[in-house]
Amino acid sequence: MKISRVLSGAFALALCASQSALATTIGFSQVGSESGWRTSFSESVKAEAEKRGIELKFSDAQQKQENQIKAVRSFIAQGVDAIMIAPVVETGWKPVLREAKRARIPVVILDRNVDVKNQSLFLTRIASDFVEEGRRAAQWLMDETEGNCKILELQGTVGATAAIDRMKGFNEVIAKYPNSEIVRSQTGEFTRTKGKEVMEAMLKAENSGKGICALWSHNDEMALGAIQAIKEAGLKPGEDMLVVSVDGVPDYFKAMADGDANATVELNPHLGAPAFDVIEAYLKGDRKVEKLITTTGDLFTQETAAEEYAKRAGN
Repeated sequence: MKISRVLSGAFALALCASQSALATTIGFSQVGSESGWRTSFSESVKAEAEKRGIELKFSDAQQKQENQIKAVRSFIAQGVDAIMIAPVVETGWKPVLREAKRARIPVVILDRNVDVKNQSLFLTRIASDFVEEGRRAAQWLMDETEGNCKILELQGTVGATAAIDRMKGFNEVIAKYPNSEIVRSQTGEFTRTKGKEVMEAMLKAENSGKGICALWSHNDEMALGAIQAIKEAGLKPGEDMLVVSVDGVPDYFKAMADGDANATVELNPHLGAPAFDVIEAYLKGDRKVEKLITTTGDLFTQETAAEEYAKRAGN
């Protein structure tokens, strides 16, 4: 009788351990590593997974959606318990999300959005309010210039949620100021190298930037590249041309501390914890999940840049 109870208890413990192990395998398809912010995002997710004892299957898509779709199908084939996707672009996700749903694998969308009519194809989206980020950047610029400014815009990746929504929020605000306008706008693909290249072309087209009062960049990496182009054109970034951006990466805080940039709206890279919270609750049977969980960071300027850089660079 005692042996039977011991075996029964051992079996129960083994079963619980097996179920616990099964519930900790999560696939994560990341856009890539095109920026310092994106790298911080990936590292924070990996660190949080390790902290919680989650087996994380990480895939870097190198900014290509076809790589992401291939990775998600691989996760499904491996029978993971949940999938997280930080999508390169919004469209083209319906087929693979339907495959995940048929396999009964919950999907959490991180950062950028997916454009699907059937919202049941994913569990939730956890992201910053990109529209609000654009609004905050624009309002700071309008206040700083008293609503009188000709602006160059560096867009993010075409079709990416962050690019679409930040543009929308920024334009909403400057539309209220008749003496302000975006005179040139082009994608810099969220990278520092492309930001510099595109900025060089825009400055050349705009008579070396004469008469341009500001650069509005959809992320810090492009802005940092553009700052170099502005210097090489013989102008002083931060003075001759104001620079406002989004992300809050350490290098940009250094640029602000040095007087080369003016403002940034912080984008929180620590999305792993809320994502894992939602997934763990769902796997335990909690089906009450908000369809959108948002965070919005603060706007930082030169005034606190040196202090913030010291914190973020680990100095």
